[in-house]
Amino acid sequence: MVSHPTDYQLHLFHEGSLYRSYELFGAHVIKSGEGSYTRFCVWAPAAKKVRLAGDFNGWNGEGFEFQRINPEGVWMLLIEKDLTGSLYKYEIIGSDGVAKLKADPYAVYSEVRPNTASIVYSLDGYQWNDQNWLRKREKTQALDEPMAIYEVHLGSWKLASDGSLLNYRKLADELIPYILSHGYTHIEVLPLTEHPLDISWGYQATGYYSATSRFGNPHDFMYFVDQCHQNGIGVILDWVPGHFCKDEHGLYCFDGSYAFDYINPKDRENLVWGTANFDLGKTEVQSFLISCALFWLDKYHIDGFRVDAVANIIYWPNSDRELNPYGIEFLKKLNGAVANHYPGTLMIAEDSTDLPNVTRPPEDGGLGFTYKWNMGWMNDMLKYMETIPEERKHHHNKVTFSLLYAFSEAFVLPFSHDEVVHGKKSLLDKMPGDYWRKFAQLRLLLGYMTAHPGKKLTFMGTELGQFSEWKDKEQLDWHLLDYEMHNKINVFVKELLKIYKRSKPLHEVDLDYGGFEWIDADNAEQSIFSFIRKGRKDGDFLIIVCNFTPETYSGYRIGVPHDATYREILNSDAQVFGGSGVTNKKMIKAQETNFHGRPYSIEMNISPFGISILRPVKKRKGKVIDAKEKARGDASGRRAGKPLKHTDKKPR
Repeated sequence: MVSHPTDYQLHLFHEGSLYRSYELFGAHVIKSGEGSYTRFCVWAPAAKKVRLAGDFNGWNGEGFEFQRINPEGVWMLLIEKDLTGSLYKYEIIGSDGVAKLKADPYAVYSEVRPNTASIVYSLDGYQWNDQNWLRKREKTQALDEPMAIYEVHLGSWKLASDGSLLNYRKLADELIPYILSHGYTHIEVLPLTEHPLDISWGYQATGYYSATSRFGNPHDFMYFVDQCHQNGIGVILDWVPGHFCKDEHGLYCFDGSYAFDYINPKDRENLVWGTANFDLGKTEVQSFLISCALFWLDKYHIDGFRVDAVANIIYWPNSDRELNPYGIEFLKKLNGAVANHYPGTLMIAEDSTDLPNVTRPPEDGGLGFTYKWNMGWMNDMLKYMETIPEERKHHHNKVTFSLLYAFSEAFVLPFSHDEVVHGKKSLLDKMPGDYWRKFAQLRLLLGYMTAHPGKKLTFMGTELGQFSEWKDKEQLDWHLLDYEMHNKINVFVKELLKIYKRSKPLHEVDLDYGGFEWIDADNAEQSIFSFIRKGRKDGDFLIIVCNFTPETYSGYRIGVPHDATYREILNSDAQVFGGSGVTNKKMIKAQETNFHGRPYSIEMNISPFGISILRPVKKRKGKVIDAKEKARGDASGRRAGKPLKHTDKKPR
């Protein structure tokens, strides 16, 4: 006989510890010696009656009544038939006697919007080929590795020629080569949980276990992730465990009562987004949400989550920063469960609060996230960059302040979709000044972001130098690549990521002060910053110099830590990137001249709105040798056999 839920399973679910509750709840086709069955199971504690309605019974639940199998409100129905592909909903008669048709909270597949029925679907049968990736992921220490995340909204990255959405498989065929050509290590996809409204971008969900059918079926999404992994790209999903959509067919007022959300209206109603907040103190909700995280890891092999709106979980909704103990304990429990079942999973907090220890393990008093978005750095840098260059000297601390706390958490530096919508302008258009200056400052900003401690995230289109802010109903402005300056900033991003990934000082020591040292943090008058990034090995370091004004300097002196010869490996003002060509073409020999409190110093050219990265050149057998640079040229203004003219011309 087809098995019923065990008492132990039910106990764990109500206790908040059934971390694979999707194996019990939802629709499951079961093959046995007696034939094929479809089992439906739902939690509806306040329901008077539950019936199954679908296209197989004319959407009439008469004769398809569920059996309540425990007092806590778990209901089950067994149909002696394989209903794979059938549309269905639960007809729930609530405590108020009103019948509502509800989508299955555990459905793994749903109708394409605007239709809202759940679909009986088996996730079995896909042949994965990412075993090498998964083995490598288990052994990799992500905190030591380069991480350059490309945040993408699948519905507007690129559209089909007829304006329709691309399928997951077509996206894999087009997006993955693009990611590889630029050098990103991960993609972060805006929420793919099923949602009724396109303009919510997935942040207001109705189907937490259902990969949105906008782009295809669940096996199509498996193919997408599999192809990413086979090409060495990690996949991070945006995920929203704090609040959910209030549409009629969803979780809101699910069984005539507030099964999934807080009973108190003040706590339940999310006034900012017009949604309902999960009751994170309810143990069944904990089982539902933690199981959801493990479901995406189990079934889709994803590599991590960017957990949205953590502030809305840490603090009571609609309160004046009052800590929510249920939310805090839920996050600890969630992160602990994920780490226990899938070590190495990236749990990234989109957290705008100043709560400490977000990335410390729960056993050490932290929340257990792997990373936290550095929202303070992002806000300060954008305000600084939006300030006209002549006034930046009065806001010098907006650049230096982040280094006072840069190692208090494991940070990701984000320039996300939130910064380029709703009238905020694109990153390029935020930059003050004329056409040339906008591009120069965007290159500088992206270069400084890459040199600053922390992993990196940019939203799609940044690499094109989009002038217009993100338009979620249109594809990116791909035609911009036909224009010289847009094409050149695209070239710059590719070169920047190459240098980031192959330079251990830029990513290896992101978590403590041993990886960073100011050379000069106090030159507010000229708005020039210089610092050192260090790798783990002694002598493995880079010198970074940033000029946030249009002024050009020759013979600019900075102190350096060693008597060495230095080569410029990147200069954002190189002509190949659209700059004016004020670079350091020749190697620079340190002088035994004390400067910036160091026994040695160098003299160099400082480019307008430029970032320069220099590294010491190793000596072998009495010769200065840098074979890699010799073979490929470098990004300081030279390509093999094609030297660029040095120019002191002012930017246009």
